[in-house]
Amino acid sequence: MESLKYIPSGVCSRQYDIDYEDNKIVSIRVVGGCNGNLAGLSSLLKGMDIDEAISRLEGIKCGFKPTSCPDQIAKALKTIKK
Repeated sequence: MESLKYIPSGVCSRQYDIDYEDNKIVSIRVVGGCNGNLAGLSSLLKGMDIDEAISRLEGIKCGFKPTSCPDQIAKALKTIKK
């Protein structure tokens, strides 16, 4: 299993700790942000293929912000794919 620590920008959350293996998300822990929503999102993403998660989350906006926590998670996951 591998891990990624990602610092998002433009959102309330301050850090994502992502564990992954064989192109699947093992777990995502979020520091800061809307705890209930992000805990639910983390639970839904557990076991999901990284490419599928990126395609579902990328481009989601939060209000008038140009990004969101889901969009930032997609950006974090894209760094794994490089």
